[in-house]
Amino acid sequence: MIKFAAQIYHNMILLKNANIVNEGHIFKGAILIVGDKIQKVFKADEKPDFDTEEIDLEGKYIFPGIIDDQVHFRDPGLTYKADIQTESRAAIAGGVTSYMDMPNNIPAILTQELLEIKYADAATKSMANYSFYMGASNDNLEEILKTNPKNVCGIKVFMGSSTGNMLVDNPKTLEGIFSKAPILVATHCEDETTIVANTKAYKAKYGEDMPIKYHPEIRSAEACYLSSSMAVKLAKKHNTRLHVLHLTTAKEMSLFDNSIPLKEKKITAEVCVHHLVFNNSDYDKYGTRIKWNPAVKTENDRIALMQALKDNKIDVVATDHAPHTLEEKSNGYFQAPSGGPLVQHSLVSMLEFYHKDILSLEKIAEKMCHAPADCFQVEKRGYIRDGYFADLVVVDINNPWVANKENTYYKVGWSPFDGKEFKSQVLKTFVNGKLVFDEGKFDEEYRGMRLEFER
Repeated sequence: MIKFAAQIYHNMILLKNANIVNEGHIFKGAILIVGDKIQKVFKADEKPDFDTEEIDLEGKYIFPGIIDDQVHFRDPGLTYKADIQTESRAAIAGGVTSYMDMPNNIPAILTQELLEIKYADAATKSMANYSFYMGASNDNLEEILKTNPKNVCGIKVFMGSSTGNMLVDNPKTLEGIFSKAPILVATHCEDETTIVANTKAYKAKYGEDMPIKYHPEIRSAEACYLSSSMAVKLAKKHNTRLHVLHLTTAKEMSLFDNSIPLKEKKITAEVCVHHLVFNNSDYDKYGTRIKWNPAVKTENDRIALMQALKDNKIDVVATDHAPHTLEEKSNGYFQAPSGGPLVQHSLVSMLEFYHKDILSLEKIAEKMCHAPADCFQVEKRGYIRDGYFADLVVVDINNPWVANKENTYYKVGWSPFDGKEFKSQVLKTFVNGKLVFDEGKFDEEYRGMRLEFER
């Protein structure tokens, strides 16, 4: 029996009898939280003896807190449909303890001053840990080069237009960013010239009433490959640390390597939950509710993405959480915006693949927790280790529930999964040792921390 000297701590909790999913293994054990850190992880044959609060998690599973490297919380500028407080609240309900938010706000985050204003705002609002990308434009290279690698997750480059006017299409600017960026460069890759030409052709054929099912033909596999291959070529030329976001096509998988460990890779890849869940046959059922950029594509593409994830050509799973109101999404194809809410439902969606014997629990933890931490060099997060921040999520693997408006926490009040039964349920979420979500109840006063990076 292991005994610890009695001490008075602000926060000391023992999570016992849990199935701990961590670093390629599942083992029964306990986790002692002291303050904001994991003091010690115990195996089942170790019997910790404490005078402290205990939570018995018999039959439940503990994962490291999910790190989502791509969200759009719409704050500042579009807070009528999302803001840092509401979406971070939804995030922790889904087991997401840390997120990295995109710069296509109003105003766009293109200066260090605007970036720090956003960080200061988050310190008063965010219930989860947070980091924000510095945005790139055709004319702000000087500001980009001021970015601090220690406390900013990366530089975001839109090599295809999306929500907000941040398209970077000047070859000289791209060369400058890729050759001089002080930290990781994350890219949205779709070739704008191809998309414009496809849009013109399909609008001429179908007019304003074009069916949503043609979205993946307008924002085509070729448009994706042209842009992502350019990004990879630039990164190889300049030895840039490149992270290609939300990949959608089988063809793009040839661009990525699985022959070396993630920590040694200079070029990494991400896939989003919706591109693993949906395919183009789902447009008939869901319509513009699954209109994303890049588009959901064919079943063959979806299968290839899943295989690449399993084979480690794709390193990270994220959401690209990007809420719009249901009224906005209910417009016709050309008027309906791209994007949708997802951050609350990412872990339970991925656990569906476990129940289908497609992914192991260990692989899910790797791609949603360990790999984002390694990819971005996040300091002391993403793993269940002694001395790491106590970001933890408790899951009941066999506790079916149906997603609906009553149990969805997004500000817009809907999700693409409304009416879907999930087999697993997030029960508790700890952020920096604090129980912030407990079976539907929130600690509304808690605020997360700004992420730091070991660079």
